[in-house]
Amino acid sequence: MKITKKIALAFTSVLIMSSTIHADDKSDIETLKQQIKELQEMTQTLTDETSDLKTGFNYTTVDETKAYKGLGPAASKVYYSKSPLSIGGYGEMYISNTNKADGTSAAETQVKRFITYFGYKFSDNIILNTEIEYEGGGATVGGSGDEVIVEFMYLDFLVNKSFNMRLGNMLVPMGLINEQHEPTLYTTVQRPRTSYYLIPSTWHESGLMAYGNIIDGLEYKAALITALQPNDAGGDKWLRKGRGGSFKVEQPKPAGVLRVDYTGLNGLLAGASVYSDADILMWDTHVDYKKSGARLYGTYTQTSRSGTTGTQVKEANGGYVNASFDILSLTSMDNKLPIFVQYEKLSPQAKRADGTSGDATQNISIGVNFFPHPQVVLKADYVLAETNNQTDKIASFSMGFIF
Repeated sequence: MKITKKIALAFTSVLIMSSTIHADDKSDIETLKQQIKELQEMTQTLTDETSDLKTGFNYTTVDETKAYKGLGPAASKVYYSKSPLSIGGYGEMYISNTNKADGTSAAETQVKRFITYFGYKFSDNIILNTEIEYEGGGATVGGSGDEVIVEFMYLDFLVNKSFNMRLGNMLVPMGLINEQHEPTLYTTVQRPRTSYYLIPSTWHESGLMAYGNIIDGLEYKAALITALQPNDAGGDKWLRKGRGGSFKVEQPKPAGVLRVDYTGLNGLLAGASVYSDADILMWDTHVDYKKSGARLYGTYTQTSRSGTTGTQVKEANGGYVNASFDILSLTSMDNKLPIFVQYEKLSPQAKRADGTSGDATQNISIGVNFFPHPQVVLKADYVLAETNNQTDKIASFSMGFIF
């Protein structure tokens, strides 16, 4: 039996320790310390396994270096869990002060969102993964903007490296932020505006997806999902308000999504994705490159729409690029302290059917993150947000975590 063997091994270690107890030279003392450390680790392992046998449950911790096929580390927990049941999540809250171009100012604070992930392994090949979001502090009767939403709920049928199937309500594999939207994965206090208006995170639709490796280092995702239903009264949010999500969709129409990513170079993710339905064609290119303490990531996207009339939006475009460097990577400290700068420009209503257009927005952000733990981040940034030659200045602070 596995535990019996480990107990025997632990007993052997104690005998070895006792044989060296009289050693008085420095090397033997160091050896003894190492043996004690190994025995302590072995004891903890035995304790954990005994607990698992009694309870049938093992609490899997997040490994921030592991992400399953584009998902964030916390959302990936179930794929690496030793237990059938996996529980994880993330949360973030912020405080900000805006000095507006007209001379007025406004301050606010909010629990932005709290997320729970529940996953379950029916077998090694059939996996349930879900995300439930409490946004804006939670839902209130008669309130607006606060929501409790099933952000995804799907079954994965794992076949092999080259071909797997996903069925249910899933994140649409477009851009960088939509699938990897946990707060430890991007540096700014708020998600880029591009991922709010143009690739409207968190964008999730119902459908069927195939995914896997084309070759080692080259991955694909291909999905048939419910189509966007653009809301022409939504202004800049015409795409965002057109998401079907997990709510009831009346007379759903089909859409296709294809994504290809190259990960063959250590630290690099580079790829492109495209979404298409009867009226809308959206595409993006994206890159995320990490080397030592430096990181460069960004997305550019364009959307075109056919069959438009009047003031309906015909084209939208925009993107961002973010560069950061962890200054603590120059020291022996285990913590991280990346400083960053981000440039973003977007036009959610770049062209309307009648030839007019909406205002473009340009944002320049500078800031710093501090990771007291790999799963906990404290953020501060300062944003110059310019629209129609008017610049708002926004100072923000936030805390976020994954588990």
